[in-house]
Amino acid sequence: MNYKGNPEYRHDSPSCTGILITNLGTPDEPTASSVRKYLAEFLSDPRVIELPRYLWWLILHGVILRVRPSRSAKAYKKIWTENGSPLLSISKKQVSGLEKILTKKIRGPIKIKLSMR
Repeated sequence: MNYKGNPEYRHDSPSCTGILITNLGTPDEPTASSVRKYLAEFLSDPRVIELPRYLWWLILHGVILRVRPSRSAKAYKKIWTENGSPLLSISKKQVSGLEKILTKKIRGPIKIKLSMR
């Protein structure tokens, strides 16, 4: 896998504390098509599933993506809120809360970001 850095980054820049809150993510909405897209994206990541790719592709596309999306969408609909996905909504609140607390406790700039699929 190739990961690209920031070519404009300067190592003599002022220091900054960075915190990255991560999670595998959540569907965009509680529908079978959105859940299918979400499952396909994160379950295709070789860092998540460490089976031989050809075997996992058959399982994922032959079984999981045909069965799970509609079942999971029904479950998501039960917990979905007016703010959207509970996981995303709560994670955003955690980032906001951490920013408020840590900017008072840590000297210098601090950046807290949320990263999901």
